[in-house]
Amino acid sequence: MLNVTQNVNLAPYNTFGVSEYAHWFTRINNPQQIKELVNHPVFAAKPHLILGGGSNILFTRSFEGLVIKVDIKGIEKIREDANHVWLKVGAGENWHSLVMHCVTASYGGIENLALIPGTAGAAPVQNIGAYGVELAEVLEEVQGFNLADGTQLNLSNNECRFGYRDSIFKQELKGKFFISSITLRLTVGRHQLRTSYGTLADTLIAMGVNQPTLYHVSQAVIRIRTSKLPDPARTGNAGSFFKNPVISGKQYRELKEIHPKIPGFIVDNQGVKIPAAWLIEQCGWKGKRIGNAGVHEHQPLVLVNLGGASGQEILKLAEEVRHSVAEKFNIDLTPEVNII
Repeated sequence: MLNVTQNVNLAPYNTFGVSEYAHWFTRINNPQQIKELVNHPVFAAKPHLILGGGSNILFTRSFEGLVIKVDIKGIEKIREDANHVWLKVGAGENWHSLVMHCVTASYGGIENLALIPGTAGAAPVQNIGAYGVELAEVLEEVQGFNLADGTQLNLSNNECRFGYRDSIFKQELKGKFFISSITLRLTVGRHQLRTSYGTLADTLIAMGVNQPTLYHVSQAVIRIRTSKLPDPARTGNAGSFFKNPVISGKQYRELKEIHPKIPGFIVDNQGVKIPAAWLIEQCGWKGKRIGNAGVHEHQPLVLVNLGGASGQEILKLAEEVRHSVAEKFNIDLTPEVNII
């Protein structure tokens, strides 16, 4: 039975640790509760927010509606052939635990995505990615429900319309679709390891690994992430606060003349991706603190709650960072974090 409670503090449910309240709050533990949810009077009368691990959200105010916490669990092998295995994963499963489960079972494809906070159900919303790998490469299907009437709907990879940190779930299906599970297509046996991105290759060498396995890659990623990123359990944060901007080749060449050291990575025939962390650091924000909010001392792409910061404080800091980057480089940083 669906249990709806009132005035719930959301601090335990967001990795920024911001203390704001949900006027109404409920948990979904199994897909059968969706029909009950869409027929509930609070759901019908009030706005709603679907919440996974709370690792990609910033609450700047109390939510005057119904917060729906996704807690559907389970990892099921539904198919296997000589080269691949298909796993159906409950939306409430912890993402990093899923990655390590796959590594232990010798299922390849998501080892580069180790230690990304959040849940399996939130992963396709953001099309999470790291160290040369994106979820879109291994996701077969998303299972869920139309929240208008509770009908079940499965979306293929193409129907998810994945882009860079983007998907249909952030666009026209935002707030209209409840993800209950995802299906991943992973390799067995002949894994195609990605070890050339960023410092991954150097980290493997430093670990003394010459012939890496899935386990070695996952451990290298964990080592890199823990050296650069703060633990949300100790310092409130939501990982990368901004997307890496993509600008035109023409704009990049013009900026290169003014800032010869500006890094850029070609993403298609027209666009060049610029590391947002580099832009922010060049504007002098690395390690800077304003009140109880700050920019992380090792990774300027991460904004942190240094203790007791409100969502408004963190948002104000983010806006100041955006303004300075726009002023210096004429580049607009887009938040990766969902701001409420």
